Amino acid sequence: MTSDYGNLVAELEAASRLRSAHFLVTQRPWLDLYGVHVRPVAPFGSASSKPVVDGALIHRCLPDELIFEIFSKMTPYTLGRAACVCRKWRYTIRNPAFWRNACLKAWQIAGVAENYKTLQSKYDGSWRRMWLCRPRVRTDGLYVSRNTYIRAGVAEWKMTKPVHIVCYYRYLRFYPSGRFLYKNSSQKVKDVAKGMNFRAPRHDLYAGSYTLSEDKVEAAFLYPGLRPTVWRIRLRLRGTVAGANNRMDLLALVTSGLNGSEVTDSDEDILNIVEGWAEDETHNPDVPAITHKRGLTPFVFVPFEEVSISLVQLFYLVVSMFDDLLLCS
Repeated sequence: MTSDYGNLVAELEAASRLRSAHFLVTQRPWLDLYGVHVRPVAPFGSASSKPVVDGALIHRCLPDELIFEIFSKMTPYTLGRAACVCRKWRYTIRNPAFWRNACLKAWQIAGVAENYKTLQSKYDGSWRRMWLCRPRVRTDGLYVSRNTYIRAGVAEWKMTKPVHIVCYYRYLRFYPSGRFLYKNSSQKVKDVAKGMNFRAPRHDLYAGSYTLSEDKVEAAFLYPGLRPTVWRIRLRLRGTVAGANNRMDLLALVTSGLNGSEVTDSDEDILNIVEGWAEDETHNPDVPAITHKRGLTPFVFVPFEEVSISLVQLFYLVVSMFDDLLLCS
């Protein structure tokens, strides 16, 4: 009897210790917000004198100054994603300091004084509105234009009239300083993006200069060789949503000739040389001015972080799979 009583006491003590044990579990701070009404909180630098108590764990751990410093290192498009996290981040990101720096960098060609004048005359002093509404060339990725044409092939085997679908891409990368790079290639976006910089070999990469006026882009670069040829292009910026600027319509593509005395270096500002030229103007009778009517597909913007998953290469993948099926059959 005494033995049974002792076993019962031991079991009760073990059960008590089990109930009071603290287990190591994964912290889930968002569970603290269930059933809690979260009020709008004042952003960093707010003029409100009312003390605000924020119940979110991340805001109790990170001071407002540190959050502000983190946001200041982000790109504008990353700030847009961060603004969707919570109300406090959205209010904080509306601080004009973030958008002022982004605008002055995006339109640095126009100059600081001209940007401030445009800000007051067209956008009521709002840097954020200026960023969303004013056309600008994006520099955080590549503009890609996919072009195709049909070429007649040589009769082989039992095929009488074979044809080939040829696909190639035009790549444009713009810089805030007014320079840009151009490449014409059949390679994939992710392969071209690695070499689209001024440090890369220049055997198939061409550098030029551009200007932006409202939503129109004028650009030009030089094809080096025995008969120098200037490549002139006129584009129109647009976007699928406000502030995207992720499309460029190719309005005109003209190639013209230059004489040897007009240019001495391929890195020279060709745009200043051809400024004011007529569309059919050429300065070398051996290289006539040609207005190209084909290969004018609009450009689609692909950010650098999406070059591996971009749907621009979907046609390339489908054609490759079709070729593989033909080889297997």
